[in-house]
Amino acid sequence: MTEVAREIGVGPEGLRNWVKQAKIDCGEGPAGALTTAEREELVRLRRKVREQEATIEVLGKATAFFAQQKTK
Repeated sequence: MTEVAREIGVGPEGLRNWVKQAKIDCGEGPAGALTTAEREELVRLRRKVREQEATIEVLGKATAFFAQQKTK
């Protein structure tokens, strides 16, 4: 593994991680391990949640503002 890593110009630990992830992506990993596609989806969904939370916060502030204006 170390020799191959040196030949392709990466660190041995990096190569080990690639091999480990490739096995997971092929269904040969440990139970519960996330595939690359699942990791990408998780990142996308977390980003979407953050965006929606920000939208909800803005809408809450706008609602409070307009409710206050309506009572004046």
